Amino acid sequence: MQRYFIELSYNGTSYHGWQVQPNAVTVQECLDKALSTYFRQPISTLGCGRTDAGVHATQFYAHFDIVQDDKTNEVKPLNFERSVIGINSLLPYQISVKRIFEVENAAHARFGATERAYHYHIHFHKDPFKLDRSWLYRGDLDVAAMNEAAEILLKHTDFSCFSKSNTQTFTNNCKITEAHFQVKDDSLLFTIRADRFLRNMVRAIVGTLVRIGKNEINLEQFKEIIESKNRSNAGQSVPACGLYLVSVIYPFVK
Repeated sequence: MQRYFIELSYNGTSYHGWQVQPNAVTVQECLDKALSTYFRQPISTLGCGRTDAGVHATQFYAHFDIVQDDKTNEVKPLNFERSVIGINSLLPYQISVKRIFEVENAAHARFGATERAYHYHIHFHKDPFKLDRSWLYRGDLDVAAMNEAAEILLKHTDFSCFSKSNTQTFTNNCKITEAHFQVKDDSLLFTIRADRFLRNMVRAIVGTLVRIGKNEINLEQFKEIIESKNRSNAGQSVPACGLYLVSVIYPFVK
């Protein structure tokens, strides 16, 4: 058996998230089907994380194993460039494989990642070319105050208040190393980087920071929300369409 990493990107609008689910079309389901067809054996991938329905990824990793040949007892070497072309021909247009490469059999797409980064896109005027790719927000926001609040995130580690309840995690601690908004023409780009993220965490953070921008809460109240560790105290989750997983870092991947 040989383990491989696969790097891909996808537009998540038409999919019910990454992970295989009953009675719903997901990115993982489409990828597993394409890999199984191409390699002519059952393939089951394991992703670097989960993305919810409608969330996009410009960089996403998964790992999968290819079973050795029964006759030769060996795993045939892959032509990686040809494999990428062949697998892409079997995938829907919204999903694109960038590369496949061999890794050690102990390498793990989820637990081996040391850093992840997300972008969240907000625009302020109707734009058909941003439909399902950015959140249309009608109103004014105090971006300077939102950035002040974002800096507070870097001083905390327990983000229970931004996590979905009843998730199967051992800890809600995360180390956020970057969080800020950047004004770009008629839009806002939020960047957040951490060693790990909780389910729904980024969308809940942005929703709460928007409350800061609307002057509904102040910086001290934002800090109290984090310290409360209570999801009901934080803001509503913003729509999935504006969220992109943009970077996943591994110490063994260049």
